[in-house]
Amino acid sequence: MVLLHVLSELARSNGWRLAVAHLNHQLRGRSSDADERLVQRTAKTLKLPVIVERADVRRFARSNRLSLELAARKLRHNFLARTAAKVKAPSIAVAHHVDDQLELFFLRLLRGSGAEGLAGMRWRSPSPSNPKIQLVRPLLDQSKAGLRRYAAERKVPFREDATNACLDIQRNRIRHELLPLLRTKYQPALGKTVLRVMQILGAEAEVSSELARKWLRETAFSSTGFEELPVAIQRRCLQLQLFGMGLDPNFELVEQLRLAPEKPVSVGPPVREGRGGRGRGRKGFVQGATPSQLSVVRDPDGRVRLQSVESCEFRPGSTEVSLNGRAGEMLFDGVRVQWRLSRDLPVGSLKPSRDQEFPCPAQEFFDADKVGSPILLRHWQSGDRFQPIGLRHSLKLQDFFTNQKVPRPRRHRLLLGVTALGEVFWVEGQRISDRFKLRKATIRRLLWRWQRL
Repeated sequence: MVLLHVLSELARSNGWRLAVAHLNHQLRGRSSDADERLVQRTAKTLKLPVIVERADVRRFARSNRLSLELAARKLRHNFLARTAAKVKAPSIAVAHHVDDQLELFFLRLLRGSGAEGLAGMRWRSPSPSNPKIQLVRPLLDQSKAGLRRYAAERKVPFREDATNACLDIQRNRIRHELLPLLRTKYQPALGKTVLRVMQILGAEAEVSSELARKWLRETAFSSTGFEELPVAIQRRCLQLQLFGMGLDPNFELVEQLRLAPEKPVSVGPPVREGRGGRGRGRKGFVQGATPSQLSVVRDPDGRVRLQSVESCEFRPGSTEVSLNGRAGEMLFDGVRVQWRLSRDLPVGSLKPSRDQEFPCPAQEFFDADKVGSPILLRHWQSGDRFQPIGLRHSLKLQDFFTNQKVPRPRRHRLLLGVTALGEVFWVEGQRISDRFKLRKATIRRLLWRWQRL
């Protein structure tokens, strides 16, 4: 809202034409609708055209197996780029500020990002949904506190997103717990120090990217082979090629390709965009191949290609289960599952089904409010991750099965319980997820019983 008011004042003297775009994510019910009304009133007061759309972020997140935050980001960028093209605007102004940069730095640091990721956002960059349109960030050197002061002095109306205080979201934990701790106990000038590091990393990443692009352009004429390149340039060459295929160039994939030429590495599907997206992964598909039939391989010259592989054993099919009400039962692929919700549920309180005995069922307890509703029952899929109880971080389900010495044929038979946001909370016959275990703060418990028939 501060950005909107600042730009509207500057537009008069600079001859700019402004339009306001707002996407209602429909995640907070009436609060989301109130946000939308505020934007429309403000645009009307400033005599600016306003374009408003609504998106079902939850459904998009479920269908694309994305986190809610990432799903919202994809839909938002698609909407902004589509709207900018419609009104013939070459630029989209967004209001990221210094505090956003700090949070992004630590988010990416904890995920193990490289220099380019740690460099953070730039003042100007192409839209991820349409590279022909530029994202500009005029407030990137301003603090959130400074923006609040400006809003108070100029009486700029704004609304606070209540989910910003939710500590279940990692970005919020960084904002409310980690950053205050670092400022208080370790580095009072944290913002200045981290921003300096980001600038250094950004400059170095820019050099390695340019060297990698130059080598890729001139491979046929270069006297330097791939194996002779510095490791950092090797990695960047592979990352750029994987990006071009619409694949996630994570560290493990890059290293497998870098260290083992001609050895195929299985990959999931290229990133799918929502309506209005550019489908950047499409050109990398092998004709007639499905996502589970793809692998990437690096040749000795450093070139990466996609290729078809024999169909794997992953089983299709799933069933959506609503956990509304007090109890229920379902049957999926030879496994009968019974569940019950309660605020005080003693072990053994769930009786067998009347139409068929349910002998010696296995059972687990979960935090019902964290699991939510609906949930999905399905088999293991490529790329699934899981945080076993007692472990502080998630790992690939494939690695978990290997560590637990689960035979390969059996892995594909086991059922998974998956939340609406795509998080695995239950693996049949294995450990439950640490994120969904019972805690002192748990209000409702979910008793989960199953029996393979």
